Amino acid sequence: MTLSYINPTSDSPWATYISQVDRVIPYLGTLGRWAETLKRPKRALIVDVPIELDDGSVRHFEGFRVQHSLTRGPGKGGVRFHPDVTLEEVMALSAWMSIKNAAVNLPYGGAKGGIRVDPKLLSRKELERMTRRYTSEIGIIIGPHQDIPAPDVNTDGQIMAWMMDTYSMNTGSTATGVVTGKPIHLGGSLGRVKATGRGVFVTGREAARRIGLDLNGARVAVQGFGNVGSSAAELFGQAGGLIVAAQDHTGSIINEQGMDLSLLIPHVRATGGVAGFKGAEPMDNEAFWDVRCDIMIPAALENQITADRARRLKARLVLEGANGPTGRAADDVLADRNILVVPDVICNAGGVTVSYFEWVQDFSSFFWTEDEINVRLDKIMIGALKKIWDTADQHKITLRTATFAVACERILTARQERGLYP
Repeated sequence: MTLSYINPTSDSPWATYISQVDRVIPYLGTLGRWAETLKRPKRALIVDVPIELDDGSVRHFEGFRVQHSLTRGPGKGGVRFHPDVTLEEVMALSAWMSIKNAAVNLPYGGAKGGIRVDPKLLSRKELERMTRRYTSEIGIIIGPHQDIPAPDVNTDGQIMAWMMDTYSMNTGSTATGVVTGKPIHLGGSLGRVKATGRGVFVTGREAARRIGLDLNGARVAVQGFGNVGSSAAELFGQAGGLIVAAQDHTGSIINEQGMDLSLLIPHVRATGGVAGFKGAEPMDNEAFWDVRCDIMIPAALENQITADRARRLKARLVLEGANGPTGRAADDVLADRNILVVPDVICNAGGVTVSYFEWVQDFSSFFWTEDEINVRLDKIMIGALKKIWDTADQHKITLRTATFAVACERILTARQERGLYP
């Protein structure tokens, strides 16, 4: 029987991932014989998450945890709470984590999890009960040496604290290393909250330098103004960039002269979104993709840059803060238009890099300063991007294909050296 996920036909995230793997096979040499392992998740778990709501009724949610590859180390990847979560989406996200971890040479495989739910419709107590039940259900495959979850869409340090506590209660000892992205006083790491946005900035700064784009005065548009988007915007602003447009689930805003981030970021924290910000004008959501800018940062969800939007985009540089924001057809359009894309699997790898730092600190019970963390993060991101850029130049391929070439070579070399058991 042919499984539907092996040969996807839709423009789903998994189909996008499969096409990315197919493009890189010609550059793998003799390792290509192992390439099929990249197209098949090692393990996928679907769980029922029943909880009692505050009104006494019982409601069931569907949860997932997928471990795409454990060849290079334990699984690593976030948990998202979103009404559109599906198994196929989580599969793709776990596979991109495999690529991302290998691209920056972290000793991890790729994993991802999620629950199909709109967390805004739950009370805090209901959210806690759901998180704890989900953790108990996936507890059979997670652990500090097996699979380490982290925050993702609509999850944060508090969710991670509940997950850590639940896992610890079930195993009988405090296991701070079972999750990353925790609160500082529970073994979290300084610099973790802004790490993904910082990685977007660091890779963006290096890419801008290579194409001769001066960040001072550069026009930046940001889609998604949560943790990643706002942190990246803040750093670009500090480098002299002008944040001229922003979009999130509440709407889109524009200010041709650049927005005052010292006012916008507090507004977003207070209201939950960019809509209603008095330092900018509202605009049509679709018109956001027509904004005149030098740098576009999609930091929301998958498949946001379609082929049509790619044809209209006026940016010189696209920095993928989100996972899979550019569709397959759009990738080709952007390449044809000579718009440089720094792909998600390297651009937003700052978060998992500092998650690795947190995991290491938890095991040693010795914690670093934020300055030490930022220096180490910058060094790893710059080094990883240089390796990828050299590969792209060598083969005359895009940065995305080059990232996959570097990562897949590392994954499949490990697979070949480990062999098959039994």
